[in-house]
Amino acid sequence: MKNICIVAGARPNFVKVAPLIRAIEKAEGAEYELVYTGCENDPTLEASLFDDLQMPRPSVFFGVDSTSLNEITSRVMAHFDAYLDENPADVVIVVDDLASTMAAAIVTKKRGIQLAHLVAGTRSFDMNMPKEVNRLVIDALSHYLFTAGTRSNSVAAREQSDGNNTYMVGNILMDTLRFN
Repeated sequence: MKNICIVAGARPNFVKVAPLIRAIEKAEGAEYELVYTGCENDPTLEASLFDDLQMPRPSVFFGVDSTSLNEITSRVMAHFDAYLDENPADVVIVVDDLASTMAAAIVTKKRGIQLAHLVAGTRSFDMNMPKEVNRLVIDALSHYLFTAGTRSNSVAAREQSDGNNTYMVGNILMDTLRFN
């Protein structure tokens, strides 16, 4: 049985992971746990969000709530490291380019767990943007890069030493739109 941990750091991530969760639930030999790095009482996580997406709420909440990117990073790293002590994973899937996503990616890589990045290869080429730094770090650490289009696929394949693990999966938001 493959244990998959999906890490979401913000409300929009749930729209992107909903199709993944449906696919995992249909697959034999795989189970998942959805982890949210934020607070359980986050007002943006209203019940209708999960009802509309036809997916469960996260089963784990880290409760990290800060405006400081460095504090978010350090707190998520500590929480995720402790989480993995109790909940071993074969693969960790991180979404987008948040500080919390990067934190989970770093912990995953340090533990030698396979890491997958959903929406990899996205670039602004503006190193003054914190999210651009996060994107570069996450993609560099990832075993599997799932991209949204040909441009992102080219960037990810060019930057990754082993381009064999770059997959163009398309815009996953379209999967959610079509489903709903």
